[in-house]
Amino acid sequence: MSSLWSLLRRVPWSLWAVLSVGVALFSYRYVVGIGPFPEEITGNLFAFPWLSIHAAAASTALLVAPLQFIARLRKRFPRIHRITGRLYVVACVIGGLTGLPLAWGATAGPIATAGFGILAILWLWTTMVAWRLAVDGRFAEHRRWMIRSIALTAAGVMLRVYLGIMLTLPVEFYEGYRVIAFLCWVPNILLAELYLRRGQRVSAPAAA
Repeated sequence: MSSLWSLLRRVPWSLWAVLSVGVALFSYRYVVGIGPFPEEITGNLFAFPWLSIHAAAASTALLVAPLQFIARLRKRFPRIHRITGRLYVVACVIGGLTGLPLAWGATAGPIATAGFGILAILWLWTTMVAWRLAVDGRFAEHRRWMIRSIALTAAGVMLRVYLGIMLTLPVEFYEGYRVIAFLCWVPNILLAELYLRRGQRVSAPAAA
């Protein structure tokens, strides 16, 4: 029974990892110019030059993120973990910085600008805190902040999931897109916080 439960616990992570890699590979098309591209995206006031740079960085973050949670890789090949970790941080920083002008130029208006702008700022903040903690050797805290960062990175996956669902509903595109500007990341960070708080409660008796 314990082995079955352990397997079931891995299913959500495995599904996210597959979606993360799939979305990353698909999104590289913005870098190499393989269309067609949605007008709602290319119509962004600051699509050039920031869209292709943002797509390259965010896709790389999505591609690398699942590797950071493979415990066996961290233990057996710590050098690889450090290299991919640095790549992830650089990708997040570039993705966050380029996300700011793209948020400002969002075709769906000020609500979408607020949603994507706050996401970009929080993405930058959580990633930089996680990086600083790793440099200082505070690895337990580093892991907690990396979970927050990757929860925000996963907005790139959830954005596409929600867009796919929205297109099946009788909802005007821009109305739905304004909601998704928040929906793609707010539940992610809330779930991450719940997970971290639950971990604290479980480990508290052992620490005492």
